[in-house]
Amino acid sequence: MVVFLVQIVVLAGAIVAASVALLWKDLLASVILLAIMSLLLSAEFYILQAPDVAIAEAAIGAGLTTAIYVMTINKTSRWDDERKKH
Repeated sequence: MVVFLVQIVVLAGAIVAASVALLWKDLLASVILLAIMSLLLSAEFYILQAPDVAIAEAAIGAGLTTAIYVMTINKTSRWDDERKKH
């Protein structure tokens, strides 16, 4: 029962992080939220007794992908639309 509740909380957190990442105009904050989502999914894989998948998700999803996105955002604009923060 406790494991089921933890799974619900982890998956709800991942859904919330992904939804907020889609709505925000700040691309850097969205990338951070996607990294959080990836870490939560990694925790879910670990709870489901798939530690190899959890490690791969954490390394690639949260680590490598986030680093690539951050480097790309640094070379372009941080804000999605014309309402740039001054």
